Amino acid sequence: MNTDWRGWPANEHQEAPTLITSPLEWQMTAAPVSAPRIPVVAERGGTQLKTPKPVLLVDTREQNPLDCSRFAGWFAGIERKALQLGDYSIEGLEGECVVERKDLPDLVHSLTTERSVFISRLRRMAGYPYRLLVITAALSQVKSAYTFAAVDPNRILQSLIAVLAGTGVPFLCTETHELAEEVVASYLLPGSPLPLAGNERSRALLG
Repeated sequence: MNTDWRGWPANEHQEAPTLITSPLEWQMTAAPVSAPRIPVVAERGGTQLKTPKPVLLVDTREQNPLDCSRFAGWFAGIERKALQLGDYSIEGLEGECVVERKDLPDLVHSLTTERSVFISRLRRMAGYPYRLLVITAALSQVKSAYTFAAVDPNRILQSLIAVLAGTGVPFLCTETHELAEEVVASYLLPGSPLPLAGNERSRALLG
């Protein structure tokens, strides 16, 4: 039997076997578990760090804000406030912690029509110790054709990669608002008033 360079049967009319499950199939069958009742508690020398609960801030201009009420026990409070940068932060640390959230249509618009404005915001975010861009869409959706805009998805994905490489602002894609809520609440917990609390908590998570 003739085989090609991969060792598969050389049949032009037969599709090659799929080695990896389609991400869309995974997305349809995935069932995320519930969020933890309490976040991971950092330790130093075997002793749990007692850090004051911070106040989570949500920008007043956020049109469709994430509902972080499920995580009210993680924070001293959740308040709406006009932030100079980003959509979510921690009270008293607005100049250190910033999270920007984009749904898919807004992301596409920001990386095309409003590209210069958006890139400027990301460059400002790059100066923050804690910064994160959260996209409430799966990466496979970012890469797929859009029904709301005549834009090449490759342009958007490559722009995201350029943002990561050029500004150092990481991005994270979440399939649902619920996952985004948990990501934002968990990410901002290190921004407590105690110095190095974020680093200690990160070490605890990484083991």
